Amino acid sequence: MPRAATTADAFNAVAEPRRRHILNFLAFEERPVGEIVSSLNLEQPSVSKHLRVLREVGLVNVRREGRRMLYRTNAEAIRPLHEWTRIFERFWRHQLKRVEERAEAKEHGSSESDPTQKGGKSDPDPSRN
Repeated sequence: MPRAATTADAFNAVAEPRRRHILNFLAFEERPVGEIVSSLNLEQPSVSKHLRVLREVGLVNVRREGRRMLYRTNAEAIRPLHEWTRIFERFWRHQLKRVEERAEAKEHGSSESDPTQKGGKSDPDPSRN
């Protein structure tokens, strides 16, 4: 099955880690290409290519100021990414709650809330749990 083009949608565009770094860097302030290049220690052609992809899917806005092109993250276009990841928020909250409960139980010397513990000892055969 062929891969979707990076410009097909925001999800494909942010699959590339350097594009996510660029989005983070541009999140709160407009910046020219040269500043992105020097701050993120990337090559100028690479930054230009990534900005083109991000611009084509609408994740960054660009405006001209004289000869300079200034880029900024388009927060509204990132909304679908945020909404999709929120689906999993309940799962992660549940996982963190379990970690917290185990840590508290360990801190208080109790093994009752840890299902891997039986009678205060670890069961060497996890298939019996």
